Amino acid sequence: MKSKNFKTQKQKKPGSESKMTPKPEYISKKYKASGKLINKVALITGGDSGIGRSVAVHYAHEGADVAIVYLSESKDAQETKKLVEAQNRKCLLIKGDLTDEKFCKKCVKEVLKEFKKLNILVNNAGTHFNADTPTEITSENLKKTFETNIYPLFHLTNEAIPHLSKGDCIINTSSVTAYRGSDHLLDYSSTKGAISTFTKSLSAMLAKKGIRVNGVAPGPIWTPLIVSSFDKLEKFGKDTPMGRAGQPSEVGPAYVFLASSDSSYITGQFIHVNGGEIVGN
Repeated sequence: MKSKNFKTQKQKKPGSESKMTPKPEYISKKYKASGKLINKVALITGGDSGIGRSVAVHYAHEGADVAIVYLSESKDAQETKKLVEAQNRKCLLIKGDLTDEKFCKKCVKEVLKEFKKLNILVNNAGTHFNADTPTEITSENLKKTFETNIYPLFHLTNEAIPHLSKGDCIINTSSVTAYRGSDHLLDYSSTKGAISTFTKSLSAMLAKKGIRVNGVAPGPIWTPLIVSSFDKLEKFGKDTPMGRAGQPSEVGPAYVFLASSDSSYITGQFIHVNGGEIVGN
């Protein structure tokens, strides 16, 4: 894929892709589905746009019905639903705040009510606020970052586990910042490190049940969250070995692999989709 010039937007609306230039690519025209997830049901948080939308679209191409959880961007969520339904699969939209434990429980219950089962839980929703020094991190932003990025994993997992069976899986989204740190995302990278440890520990707990727990640790990917939080977008991703940011379409297939039987002997691991940056697992 050729690199594109990313333009800084004068007006930024967190979580929306309406002001993004160029528009993100969610699935490659070259992608060939092979029915890896036929009749599976997936719950994807942060599925209205970005990596979450890419996962939803790839899963639909592979035969799965999906439910996506989103905070406020109804227009983006409706577009994801349209893309899923174009593959003759069902898409349930669940709007709400994952920092609310009761809402997390409600999400799983709504999926079970609609689809009668749950096979794949993708914990992908997240947020971050730039800060060049620890003292710039406000108590409010620190609390919101942790309550959004790590707490829901506990609540959703606890609600989902009783309904998962042998062969089902949980996939968590971490970040390259969990492995090499960040000089402007201290609290965010801390939550992503927690997600890495959470994944490894949970995998050990659920291995005997035949439930696999893995994750994806993306590098710089062109998503609405980036547009809403970075100023120098023209430099975004240029410091990777590949010299560019990735597209959501380049991350989605990793989630397909981890959700399918192709990864039946893999648990407690992360796939690093980061443009060539070498990090430890």
